[in-house]
Amino acid sequence: MSRSIIHLNIADFAVAVENNIQPSLKGYPLVIAPLGKPRAVVYDMSDEAYKEGIRKGMALARAKRINKKIKILPPSFNRYEQVMKDLLKETFAFTPLIESGISDGHIFLDVTGSGRLFGPSVDVAFKLKKAFKKTFNFDPIWAVATNKLVAKVATRVVKPVGEYIVAPGDEKAFLAPLPLNLLPGIIKKDLTKLFEFNLFFISQARALTLEQLKILFNYRAPLLYDWIRGIDPTPVTTIYNYKNHSIGKNLSIIRSDHEFSDDTNNADLLKRALYLMVETICKTLRNRRLTGGATKIILYYSDGLQSASKLKLVPSTSNDMAMFKKCIPLLNKAWTRRVRIRHMRLICEKLCQGAIQADLFSAGTKETKQTELILAMDKIHEKFGKNSIRAGLTLTLHKDRHQ
Repeated sequence: MSRSIIHLNIADFAVAVENNIQPSLKGYPLVIAPLGKPRAVVYDMSDEAYKEGIRKGMALARAKRINKKIKILPPSFNRYEQVMKDLLKETFAFTPLIESGISDGHIFLDVTGSGRLFGPSVDVAFKLKKAFKKTFNFDPIWAVATNKLVAKVATRVVKPVGEYIVAPGDEKAFLAPLPLNLLPGIIKKDLTKLFEFNLFFISQARALTLEQLKILFNYRAPLLYDWIRGIDPTPVTTIYNYKNHSIGKNLSIIRSDHEFSDDTNNADLLKRALYLMVETICKTLRNRRLTGGATKIILYYSDGLQSASKLKLVPSTSNDMAMFKKCIPLLNKAWTRRVRIRHMRLICEKLCQGAIQADLFSAGTKETKQTELILAMDKIHEKFGKNSIRAGLTLTLHKDRHQ
């Protein structure tokens, strides 16, 4: 049976959120970008600003040269994330298979098995569009297709408003006349190589065999070969279920955030903030008698851009010191820019049951002593409060906001 995938896209999501708060901004060129930052770039822009030539990632100084009177608002990432959570609550009534970004206005739903309850996938899309309009004053673009890739291309075709249905079997015909830059996953480097051979449209790229694509793209060739034919078997993966804070049915995540009082690129401050987040996450793990199997660090820069890095923890752990030791190289890997950092987020994934218990034959080892120390600190915190005893590394961070 063909899958039924719905893609909902609230175009220019950050701008749409701000317009709901300040309706007077609607209809004017609007840019979302950090203010007072010398290297600030455009985080989001309205359709009116787009028509004037302003693009995401463009230097804010250049955007100002294009339109000197353009309205500029600083990004409110926490607000966008909260609105995204509220939107997702509306979608859970139709399917548990939901995939979305944290605050980008994109939502995928797999409604393949929901037909008997809610009718055809097109009806579900109409119902969600109506609900978003009534409850949140958003008018999402939507598309229905048999996979995520084709559904996302379809919403790009009808942006900024509209809907599109790609029937099963029509994927290749739908994609054929479209330019290659509409395909999700194709990066600028890929397009440059294809343009060198005068290949600008998807139908033209299909003339290349898999062997020929391997010459240009090496290991990425099989992916490109499938994408230009509308083949995408990837499932709709529930990245974060805001309803019960879980991934899927058996896995969950724990998240900690740190907002710096002043944007910084000081390595010592970043490490101290990281330890504080590790400490918070590991305490939560121990309280729930869990261990973490993977961590992810996301850095939010002053200019609105982000970078991230992920690491598997082997063995899984809830030990502050062990996790922090693994996260230091992870921080260095994610920290790829010289721009100051505004916010740091640490996510712990792949949680599993595992109470802290020392190895029967490892008494006196460094790991055992660390575990005993951490458990002793937990008891002190429970009796005398969180600030009764702290790691020296975190003492200078009282001015920053941590949660």
